[in-house]
Amino acid sequence: MANTVQLFVSCLIDSLFPHVGEAFVRVLTRAGVQVEFPAGQTCCGQPAYNAGFTLQARQMARQTIQVLEKAQGPIVVPSGSCAAMIHHGYTELFRNDPIWFEKAQALASRTYEFSAFLVDEMGVVNTRAVYHGKIAYHPSCHLLRDMAVDRQPMALLNAVEGAQIHRLRSECCGFGGLFAIDQEEISVQMLHRKLAEIEAADVDTVVACDISCLMHIESGLRRMGSRMRCLHLAQILCGEEAGL
Repeated sequence: MANTVQLFVSCLIDSLFPHVGEAFVRVLTRAGVQVEFPAGQTCCGQPAYNAGFTLQARQMARQTIQVLEKAQGPIVVPSGSCAAMIHHGYTELFRNDPIWFEKAQALASRTYEFSAFLVDEMGVVNTRAVYHGKIAYHPSCHLLRDMAVDRQPMALLNAVEGAQIHRLRSECCGFGGLFAIDQEEISVQMLHRKLAEIEAADVDTVVACDISCLMHIESGLRRMGSRMRCLHLAQILCGEEAGL
């Protein structure tokens, strides 16, 4: 097991939710690894890629590859969506460019989503977290379908002392990045269905591994007047909800 890992933070966490990145660092540090942050990282390019702006997506992918290939050790991402882009989007972007395709493959082989890294690579399930409440876990789309990560966050949550865990259905919350803008009416209906499921679950907190989904879900909850909390998995595992 490597003693040092590299954090690829993701745009939303870096710009809007830095406390989630701090929670991520605390969890891994307590688990016994040093976390480094490679300077120069920017967007992974997924929004441009999904919108069909291939040239721009390649530019951002090259930037990411060049920054991260200089760093040593595993690359850990607190986002299933960004991890999926590095794993699958980059090889698709460079499928006709042998040099960059090889670089993309090498980067993908070193890149892990946060919960999968903890459970599968470090063998950590119990982080000694405590949470006295009812948690609904939302399995985000890219994490589940592109990265095949499902049992790992559930194992981590089930080990949290005092928590009651309810897994929501494997249905999209309606965010999908640009989808929520381009297909607003459909996105809103998908969100309403997800909110109804959350409300029926009778929980006090929604947890996911993708801050984008949580941002979308929380916006719907606030419009409903709900004070239900939305937390990234890292926040639960480090005890941030208790001010630790």
